[in-house]
Amino acid sequence: MNVKPQIDEAESNALTPLPFLTEGMEPMQELAERSARLSDLMDRLSGLAGDAAARPLARLQRELEESEPAITFLGQVKSGKTTLVNAVAGWSDLLPSDVNPWTSVVTSLHLIPGETRSEIGACFQMMKADEWDRLVQKGGRLGELADRAGAGDEMEKIRQQVEELREKSRRRLGKKFEMLLGQEHDYGYFDKELLERYICLGDDVFEYEDTDAGADTQGRFADITKSADLTLHSPTCPVRLCLRDTPGVNDTFMMREQVTINAVRNSRICVVVLSAHQALSSVDMGLIRLISNMSSRDVIIFVNRIDELRDPENQIPEIEASIRKVLAENDGPEGADILFGSAWWANMVLSDSVDEQTEATAARLSGMSDRAKNPGQNGYSAAENLWHLSGMPALQRAIGNQVVSSIGNALLRRTAASMATIATGQQAANKVMISGDETETGLTMQEIRRELEALTKRHLDALNSDLADVTKNYRARADRAHINFVDRATHSLITHLEKIGADHMWEYNPAGLRMLLKSAFSVFASRAQSVSRKNFEAATEELAGFYFRAFGKAVEGVQLSVPDVPEMPAPVSLAQSIALDFNDGWWKSWWRRTRGYQAFAKRFRSLISAETKEFMARVRDTQPDEINAELIGAMTAFIEQNRDVLYEIGNSRGDKDGLQRLCLGAGEADRVEQLEDILKELKVYAAMPDMEPADHG
Repeated sequence: MNVKPQIDEAESNALTPLPFLTEGMEPMQELAERSARLSDLMDRLSGLAGDAAARPLARLQRELEESEPAITFLGQVKSGKTTLVNAVAGWSDLLPSDVNPWTSVVTSLHLIPGETRSEIGACFQMMKADEWDRLVQKGGRLGELADRAGAGDEMEKIRQQVEELREKSRRRLGKKFEMLLGQEHDYGYFDKELLERYICLGDDVFEYEDTDAGADTQGRFADITKSADLTLHSPTCPVRLCLRDTPGVNDTFMMREQVTINAVRNSRICVVVLSAHQALSSVDMGLIRLISNMSSRDVIIFVNRIDELRDPENQIPEIEASIRKVLAENDGPEGADILFGSAWWANMVLSDSVDEQTEATAARLSGMSDRAKNPGQNGYSAAENLWHLSGMPALQRAIGNQVVSSIGNALLRRTAASMATIATGQQAANKVMISGDETETGLTMQEIRRELEALTKRHLDALNSDLADVTKNYRARADRAHINFVDRATHSLITHLEKIGADHMWEYNPAGLRMLLKSAFSVFASRAQSVSRKNFEAATEELAGFYFRAFGKAVEGVQLSVPDVPEMPAPVSLAQSIALDFNDGWWKSWWRRTRGYQAFAKRFRSLISAETKEFMARVRDTQPDEINAELIGAMTAFIEQNRDVLYEIGNSRGDKDGLQRLCLGAGEADRVEQLEDILKELKVYAAMPDMEPADHG
């Protein structure tokens, strides 16, 4: 489905951001400026390069332009995630805040820098038939779990709820219900009405029998929409960003749990949104499990709704202390930033609806000098003061610092290193063209191609072999951890029955299994990085020798940088719920129905083995395979880039006509000087740090 843009240009152009709304964006603004400068250098280098070198430069340019760091917002339903996402996007009424709690919608906002605010596209992905069948027939993850436990009553309740959901969808969509499953709907625009149609709860009483009646009504496709991607121009964001609004983690069917986990896996930065009235407690284990597997530098905790606190100045320190205590007790990211604010206040500023009542509420925080701007003094307006009290500048700065340090600097450094190789290769090509001396190399272009293919296969095979060994050891360790966990849990169950009896329900914390698997994954990630670095260094060293063997002294000075080993993702799949995470409902039913020590032990083993099968498959198999593919891809891209440089040098030998063409206008001396200037500027990017960017606070 494709729809032409329907944008009100007059309204779009009128939406000019206030200057203070960009406060906190300084780290990303500096990143944008460095990226623009590098892009200019790439254009200059492309003008000096031949066709073969132009291809890798075009790839690098696309990677630079299309880089889109993703920030995933997590939290429970009604924590204010959507309202906060709207505030970060600088658009108060962008996403409807009353998202249907029955759907598995992850809404991604793709922000592209632009002079005016405007909507430029939307894509909605429907649930696939097998996903819906699993939900309807088995009640989702929770239904499967209840079924394995023999909790028939709970299972029947879940099935009834899901059946009601399906019938509601059928009434809305009629015979089109099955046809729509798995479809993708694309639009050249979006507005509130369109979003409500796909991701918001609608009326239950619609009775559409395969007609187009009600096609534009709220919630028409909400029950079967899986994900939404919205693309918009943002005048406040200096770089491309993706903001992901996820479903709440307290999910009735655990249907959205894996959707949220996948969203986190695809992001390096997570903002955990908590409510000031219920910031974080030990019962929020689903959320704690998710963030406990991430580095503290990848997690930002934003405590929302401080506008609802009676005594915010005194309550805020207490809330922070409580959060850190819970994180420490549950192996969470203790060093994560904890920020406080009010997304509601931020959106009032964005919608220009700050009133006297809001000012009076904000005045309660006026004593917090690090948060307030003191309206009336130094020209600060009430809106500017409220914006600071909302916590948005601090959140934008925290996000910007992580974007720069975790993603941006690494991309610029990697791009600059590749450009340096191409630039020095151009210098070498120039020397060969000037001398035209075939005696400095014993290799023809045919021999260069043949030997380079052999070199590529040799190093890719070596890396594949090393990664296979590391992965094999990891999987063996993961299997041992799983078996030992089941053995220990079963032994604990039998001990409980022998000493206490079946009248008191037994509980067993699966944190031990997660800890063992997390430790095993950490070792795997470290070893995978180590063997990859070793193989990258070996490939770089052999390529350097190959350059000289092919072209002799003409290539002296060509710079080959060992490629960066990609960062290892966090094992967030460990957060998936398993049977022992629940101590009520179906678990009590299972406990009551089971009798006899041996029956307990046998049924428990069967239950926990089935429950952890999918969990183990993701942790043991899927994520390592994805990591290995990325590492192999990095090696392949590195060799392909050098292949293009080698072909550029080789094809230039003795090309007197080509030399004359290049010399037209600027002259060869000027070309050499330009290459040297480019290399000098590229050295600045090579020295950029991975972490700890400049503090603009």
